[in-house]
Amino acid sequence: MIRKDQPREMKYAIYSCGGFAREVLPSLRRMNEGNADIVFVEDDSSKVGVEVSGCEVIGFDDLCTPEHQDRLVSVAVAESTIRRKLVDRCKEAGRHFAEIRDATHSRFDNITIGEGAILCANTVLTSDVEIGCHFHCNIYSYVAHDCRIGDFVTFAPRVSCNGHVVIGDGAYIGTGAILKQGSNSKPLRIGDGAVVGMGAVVLNNVEDGAVVVGNPARILRKKP
Repeated sequence: MIRKDQPREMKYAIYSCGGFAREVLPSLRRMNEGNADIVFVEDDSSKVGVEVSGCEVIGFDDLCTPEHQDRLVSVAVAESTIRRKLVDRCKEAGRHFAEIRDATHSRFDNITIGEGAILCANTVLTSDVEIGCHFHCNIYSYVAHDCRIGDFVTFAPRVSCNGHVVIGDGAYIGTGAILKQGSNSKPLRIGDGAVVGMGAVVLNNVEDGAVVVGNPARILRKKP
């Protein structure tokens, strides 16, 4: 018998059952204090019908059936162009998105964030921050004050994004990267689709589509 004061079991679908998706799963469980019905969604038919980390793997066609129509979707794919395509696919099917916020995530004042974010364990958003949709903030990463982050941006683990940084849509910031603090009049800018390599220390603006590596960061490849 279900008590009247018992919270309703939430239903979720994590798109992908790869490594990152399996890391996200415990955060989703903790967020709901274990009271959640969760499935993985895969396009690879060889993975459909099996169980991964205690959750059933279903196909996208299954997700579109009435049985699963009330599930909130989280797209746990790090590559932004693929993530965008999967999000568009889910929107066309009329599905809505979850924000996954680990129990250890912290946020301070005046935070604006779009739908579909994944905020992993021990991540921090400080004050006066604007973030677009489907942001991935992996473990131990932070976004400091007065930052502006676009849509479909990915932070790998331990990214240090200091104050007054502007990051364009689809940028990827690698593990352990440090983005120097800008200023109100001259923010540090990371362009649309730019890639900041693992451990890079970014002191200067990065143009759209460029790949930068090293300490201090230097251009490895420019947009074709």
